[in-house]
Amino acid sequence: MISGPSGAGKGTIIKRVLASLGDIVVSVSATTRASRPGEVDGVDYHFMTRDAFERAIAEGMFLEWVEYGGNLYGTLRSEVEHKLAAGYDVILEIELRGARAVRGAVPEAELIFIAPPSLAELDERLRGRATESDEAIATRLRIAQEEVAAAPEFDHVVVNDDAERTAREVAEIIAQRRTAR
Repeated sequence: MISGPSGAGKGTIIKRVLASLGDIVVSVSATTRASRPGEVDGVDYHFMTRDAFERAIAEGMFLEWVEYGGNLYGTLRSEVEHKLAAGYDVILEIELRGARAVRGAVPEAELIFIAPPSLAELDERLRGRATESDEAIATRLRIAQEEVAAAPEFDHVVVNDDAERTAREVAEIIAQRRTAR
């Protein structure tokens, strides 16, 4: 599982790790948030209405789910089980509460926290996206403070001050985990 605050660079790091390792895929999360420009349903997220998401919760279809920033996010059990059965390692890009839930359900999971160099840098990254209001960014920064404080709960903490170096470090962690199995 790879976690960290919104804007820490998780998506960028994951793309680079996927390009450097074989037999590894990302579990596509479900969400009720609106898609951003360029995002594709089923590739970036499974975009769902709130009603459909809540029905899926009631039916036990999620490994974990949370409400974050006013939207629902979750990991579909079928998404992970299908990929594991096909012989792949699976990366979950997940927020703190989701990571805690999966850790409880799958204690052998490896948790990697991607930390921003500073909250000021994180603020700049979020504003640079130009996809959210000042209020939404302030909410994300408040949540980020809680997430950074919880970093010691993770097996590994990697500061993303350079995407190439960070991706190499995460790939090394995964490679070492594979060797230890």
